Amino acid sequence: MKLKTALLATALTSAAFAVSAQEVTVMSWGGAYTKSQVEAYHKPFTAETGIKVNSVDADNPATPIKAQVEAGNVSIDVADVEFSDAVRLCDEGLLEEIDPAILSAAPDGTAATDDFIDGALQDCAVANIVWSTSVAYNTANVSMAPSSIADFFDTGKIPGKRGLRKSAKATLEMALMGDGVPANEVYDVLDTDEGVDRAFAVLDRIKSDIVWWEAGAQPPQLLADGEVVMSTAYNGRIFNAAVAEGQPFEIMWDGQILDFDLFVVPKGAPNKDAAMQFIAFSTSTQALADQAKWISYGPARKSSGALVGLYQDGKTEMAPHMPTSEAALKNALVNNFEFWVDKDAELNERFNAWLAN
Repeated sequence: MKLKTALLATALTSAAFAVSAQEVTVMSWGGAYTKSQVEAYHKPFTAETGIKVNSVDADNPATPIKAQVEAGNVSIDVADVEFSDAVRLCDEGLLEEIDPAILSAAPDGTAATDDFIDGALQDCAVANIVWSTSVAYNTANVSMAPSSIADFFDTGKIPGKRGLRKSAKATLEMALMGDGVPANEVYDVLDTDEGVDRAFAVLDRIKSDIVWWEAGAQPPQLLADGEVVMSTAYNGRIFNAAVAEGQPFEIMWDGQILDFDLFVVPKGAPNKDAAMQFIAFSTSTQALADQAKWISYGPARKSSGALVGLYQDGKTEMAPHMPTSEAALKNALVNNFEFWVDKDAELNERFNAWLAN
């Protein structure tokens, strides 16, 4: 009897250890964004499930997925990627499909499939945030505050260096809007040879004044150091620098480009089941609302909106700082992921050739 009891105790201890030893590796973008995920997702998930979350960062988490899957050596369980990358990687068979049935319903019982914003659920991806690439400036360093996207491309009107992401995506769209193309016509224009030429002609005007950035942490640093007077940037990074760090930064919303970030699971993820658990937990109504306490990105679920309140400082209302606020949406462009899935290689080849000249 004692032997059976001992064996049972050993078995239970081993089972408990197996649960506690579970882990999941989540790759994201770093900085204030990763911090918001750690606070709203990682820590509560571990507290509820006992599953450890290993947080790793990359300049673009989509990049290592292809290499790891094709090499058969996958170390990432969950990655946070941009919309066009999620669709492309799924089409290439590099991601696991995600069954929407694993996602929790809204508090009022609304099914997840009806609660997420249109487009937020894809075959291999579940969105968590709505974010934007927008123009930010340091109030201490500009001769006058920019009021339109055209001002970004007019160094005669507002002298000084400009920061731009070293990528065709978002850069070409902003160039066209800066040249007077209405937001709702941008992709029609960019889908023509003449439109592409027009976008590069706009960039030509300021080429000698551009400082290129690749990681999201760079624009706030460039603005703080005075290396540029304004820069495109991820809106949440600028919010964090301004509100949490007291930098004299402002966002000029005109011409912003809205996008989703989505969670994906690379094909062959070593901890696939735990990865799916993590995604289901992190995209619940409350978790998405909780993230907004840490950074100014809009939740991808409708039911989360009413739960968004104050920033972690207990005094800053988050709603006006969201890229989805009424004021921010006056001249906003929603990223056309289908366009970029089709045109990414072609336009980046042209962009890189232009950079080299």
